[in-house]
Amino acid sequence: MTASVIGAQLYTLRDFLKTPDDMRATFGRVREMGYETVQCSALGAIEPAELKKIADVAGLQIVATHIGFDRIRDEPQAVIDEHQLWGCRHVAIGGMPAEYRNPDGFARFAHDASVAARPLIDAGLTFSYHNHSFELERFGDRTGMQILTEDSDPATFSFEVDTYWIQHGGANPVTWLQRLQERMHIVHLKDLAMQGSEQLFAEVGEGNLEWEPILAACRAANIDYYLVEQDRCQRDPFDSLKLSLDNLRAMGLQ
Repeated sequence: MTASVIGAQLYTLRDFLKTPDDMRATFGRVREMGYETVQCSALGAIEPAELKKIADVAGLQIVATHIGFDRIRDEPQAVIDEHQLWGCRHVAIGGMPAEYRNPDGFARFAHDASVAARPLIDAGLTFSYHNHSFELERFGDRTGMQILTEDSDPATFSFEVDTYWIQHGGANPVTWLQRLQERMHIVHLKDLAMQGSEQLFAEVGEGNLEWEPILAACRAANIDYYLVEQDRCQRDPFDSLKLSLDNLRAMGLQ
């Protein structure tokens, strides 16, 4: 683990990560702005060994990933080998596969993912589910998020809580961070701003989320890495990542 627990979720920079040359340039810029760790997501085609070399040269540590659930289910050993090569412990998926997004699918996914993640856990890795807001839809007396929480195996199924999407779904990020504090290793930090009645993604500290209690809940959960992500930016995405980093440091996170 490096000195900083704040990482850049590279999905924010997906338009600048299409080729190995793009990655080389982008990784260098991310390190120059002050990040020491990254979560790899939405990268173009690249061999795992070359990705490690690019990260090493840039001085960045790959601490988490987003990969497809099908890879975890169908080729767990390849996933394990890649993450061990990178020295990366945290494996996550960016969302629920489309075939599970129905009233019965949440319980099925909770079961299937709990089983599929077992080889990763046995190899010393973690598996986390990244939420959006559709999981806050109610199915009877439970939301999809409650079904995922209650019907999955805590020993294998963890959560990568996304602060923006919880708020977007009408729930309280602090409540969910507290509820899942024993089942989290990584968290996604992004803010929510308003333009008229339209909700916008915003840099951390530039929107309306209440960061003092959010960060307190993260600390209580012993989060390993705080990953900054912004799905869409109203300014240059590199500038957005830098502003979020600066604001988090001003809030006392290092």
